[in-house]
Amino acid sequence: MEDKAFEAVPGDVLYTWILQARSDAQKNNVPLYEVDWFLQGVSSLSPSELSLGLYRDRVVPLRHSLDWLTQQWQRRLTERVPVQYLVGETPWRDLMLTVTPDVLIPRPETELMVEIMQAWVKQNKNLPEPMVWADLGTGSGAIAIAIAKAFPDAQVLAVDISSEALQVARQNAQRNGANNLEFHQGNWFEPLRDGRGKLSGVITNPPYIPSQMVLDLEPEVTNHEPHRALDGGNDGLEDIRLLIAKAPKFLQPGGLWLTEHMQGQAQTIAAMLAAIDIYKDIQIHPDLAGIERFISATFSP
Repeated sequence: MEDKAFEAVPGDVLYTWILQARSDAQKNNVPLYEVDWFLQGVSSLSPSELSLGLYRDRVVPLRHSLDWLTQQWQRRLTERVPVQYLVGETPWRDLMLTVTPDVLIPRPETELMVEIMQAWVKQNKNLPEPMVWADLGTGSGAIAIAIAKAFPDAQVLAVDISSEALQVARQNAQRNGANNLEFHQGNWFEPLRDGRGKLSGVITNPPYIPSQMVLDLEPEVTNHEPHRALDGGNDGLEDIRLLIAKAPKFLQPGGLWLTEHMQGQAQTIAAMLAAIDIYKDIQIHPDLAGIERFISATFSP
């Protein structure tokens, strides 16, 4: 989003607009905090300024007109468009990421994947340098960019089948100063044929929702987020099976395999990994709510 102000609005006028927006949100079962999210996306107001009304006695620069704000907020209420798509960006870890309907909105719980990977690296200090990591199904580039910034001497390969998603990921890499990234278009490992046996690790947040459940999700998800990034086939594990089967051709011995998954899938995925007998140290990791959300393994041929 551009930082240039579109118009300056008297604080008391904006305050009145916010009160009405909160009232409308309550009537339409939209969380009240999303009004503040929306305003933070179109102004420089801080959360405390918004919650305490500290802007009421001054002029507030906005990136869009009040009419635009009203039109977009109505889309949130009536069309259930996610607020992140309305403002065109979302915070994630220490990054600010551009998001469009071409990419899944990065979820807060996915941030833990980077922490799991960092902890694994600390415990596995004998990896060949420079490390080479692949983020498969990169979408907005969130995971790849976080890895690139955490390990500036590593090479990070961001892969997605969608050219539109890769365009967003490239923009986010530039926006967040991540320079040690390569972008590859294709399905999972297909564009990485030259990387056979070279990857320090594979990290992925693949589609894992069973097909029949995709249309029953919240309207914000079903009607607006890309189904390609959600639909994991009949049992939700179609892509994860492929990733388990294909990764050994690309991982270095001792390399990391790490995926996010849906609640209730962990034991099945762990059994799939164990059945191949070349994945060791299989671990299930909870998210902040204590839900089994991630699974990791070490490639040990």
